Amino acid sequence: MGFGFGGFSVLFTLMFVVIFGLFLVTIIRNLSNWNKNNHSPRLTVEAAIVARRGQTHHHNHGDGAMTTSTSYYVTFEVASGDRMELQVPASEYGYLVEGDRGQLTFQGTRFLSFERSRPC
Repeated sequence: MGFGFGGFSVLFTLMFVVIFGLFLVTIIRNLSNWNKNNHSPRLTVEAAIVARRGQTHHHNHGDGAMTTSTSYYVTFEVASGDRMELQVPASEYGYLVEGDRGQLTFQGTRFLSFERSRPC
């Protein structure tokens, strides 16, 4: 089954539109989340750290080079028993230990700080 040049052109255009569309949706979703966080109140609540995890991403570049980055996440449990997982900066991640209790400050889904009150 051959496409010929006409079929290739249609396939190329379709793939370009799909990839560009996914790129656009990602940008819009990230901007929407950023805006929602900015309009959310800053809250400080008593919380306990119940889990931590890192997620490593490998990025292949066109020139054969590869870079690696890691995102860090911590799950906090508040007094009501609800849990929330927030992405935390690498500089904070090492100081956050499972079982620690303290004051969690966040805005929407954005981690702002955690002040330990007592280790478990």
